[in-house]
Amino acid sequence: MTERLNGETLLIGLMATPIRHSLSPTMHNEAMAKLGLNYAYLAFEVGNEQLADAVQSIRALGLRGSNISMPNKQAILPYLDEVSPAAALVGAVNTVTNKEGKGYLVGHITDGTGAMRALKEEGVSVIGEVITLTGAGGAGTAVAIQAALDGAKELRIFNAKDSHYHNAEETVNKINQHTNCLASVMDLADQKAFKQAIADSHIYIDATGVGMKPLESECLITDPDVIRPDLVVFDVVYIPKETKLLKFARENGAEKTINGLGMMLYQGAEAFKLFTGEEMPVDYIRDLLFD
Repeated sequence: MTERLNGETLLIGLMATPIRHSLSPTMHNEAMAKLGLNYAYLAFEVGNEQLADAVQSIRALGLRGSNISMPNKQAILPYLDEVSPAAALVGAVNTVTNKEGKGYLVGHITDGTGAMRALKEEGVSVIGEVITLTGAGGAGTAVAIQAALDGAKELRIFNAKDSHYHNAEETVNKINQHTNCLASVMDLADQKAFKQAIADSHIYIDATGVGMKPLESECLITDPDVIRPDLVVFDVVYIPKETKLLKFARENGAEKTINGLGMMLYQGAEAFKLFTGEEMPVDYIRDLLFD
């Protein structure tokens, strides 16, 4: 990497806390090296208290932009000059671009577009489809909004009546007001409604994080009768590669089960293109980091 760094190198950041565990710096720097791009991507431990100064540093130092992760995805909104339509609906940002390096900051959300691209790469279209989705946190909200914007016919969102339930209600209102998709939210405890929703759906998406540590032994679907061959089962978790949900679905006849690796890669690829104008070499990065 050092041979690429010189006086012309452009910097891209990642602002979150904790963040030292992230694969994003490796993913972006390896992609830039592969393409011969004169950029460097660095992680910075930034929380809400440091966020205003950190955002100003993007302007002052001419960074090309920064990825944004927890706890800053919503807190950053007041400091930006513009947000994309999807980010406005989601109410969160995970990518900030500095337009031409001149200090005009635009916020984007790539989680949803990453999920839709992952589905598309598997031959699955959301256009005109009924989708059941569990989870109303950041990932679930982004996926729901993007599916609605991309032409889903109906979204049935299920979430436990916890701190995210009100967010699910707000997401449903936004979708119904601003898209042609019909959205509803129901309590995940209503298993009869949950099973019926999946029976009426072509795609089931689990955006809860159930299936990853420390919940790797859990699965929200326990009745094998819910699974059928034409049901697409998509879990946003990518470690482990096969969650208990995906294993359960595969063993009970689902012909297409998809983990979250594609979503993770493609949300990064969307950000990479916003920063550099180039397509990330996704196959190379997948092989390098995960295979």
